[in-house]
Amino acid sequence: MRNMDTFMFVKATIQDLDMVQRIVYKTIRAIYPKYYPTEVVDFFLNHHSEDNILADLVKGNTFLLVEDGQYIGTGSIKGNEINRVFVLPEFQGRGFGSQIMTMLEGYIASQYNDIHLDSSLPAFNMYIKRGYQPIEYREELVCDKVLCYQVMRKECPTISVSDINLNSRVFTSMTNTANGEVSGDTVFHYYQQGDVIWATYSGGMITRGFLIGKFIDSRRLSFSYQHINEDCEIRIGKCESLIEILPDGRLRLNEKWQWLDSDQSCGESVVEEKVIVSHR
Repeated sequence: MRNMDTFMFVKATIQDLDMVQRIVYKTIRAIYPKYYPTEVVDFFLNHHSEDNILADLVKGNTFLLVEDGQYIGTGSIKGNEINRVFVLPEFQGRGFGSQIMTMLEGYIASQYNDIHLDSSLPAFNMYIKRGYQPIEYREELVCDKVLCYQVMRKECPTISVSDINLNSRVFTSMTNTANGEVSGDTVFHYYQQGDVIWATYSGGMITRGFLIGKFIDSRRLSFSYQHINEDCEIRIGKCESLIEILPDGRLRLNEKWQWLDSDQSCGESVVEEKVIVSHR
């Protein structure tokens, strides 16, 4: 049985300086001595100085992976380069680094054709598994030690709506018209088999809900829904959703719906995919 926890990937602000620095320093001090001599470890700590982290925060290109106020890891981008990807030691080995990379790659892929990064020894195998290839070997003298690293490159994948599968994706409401009952506290768990889609949803005014439908073309869904609300009323409706791919690779569903009970009124809503990490 797999337990699914929901994580948010958010843009860090200047107020997050201490947290970003804590993640970076704690990870370097715990992991890097297994691969590098003391002089090189100190070099990395100085390279990721408070001033350098602050400069990236000011530019708005640093992100944090967070769950319920608990910080998991961080990553930054500069143009088409990925920098400063760190996951706290206690959370490593559970897929969080890959989640950070996926989000950063999505941001870059919306503007560039390829992605570059400098690989440390601890991260090299992860980057290889993600499709990065070494393009240049570099050496840098640190005190009397030689720091060796690889410059790596990966072509940005071309993502089309026709490649999208909704299975196991989780969405939450961003906007809704006043006559709707779905809110920002409502969470949708989607599933797909072939062209058939279904989902369960709950939260906010909704105690329990279910929808079922199908793809009517590569970008549009058509489904009916029913739920019981906090007043123990059973509500029924129909909806069409237009799929949109966001710059970071997440999905947005732009919805037009209509109640099939009560006043038969219509409305519009938007739901967006949340960042999901699954672990046992």
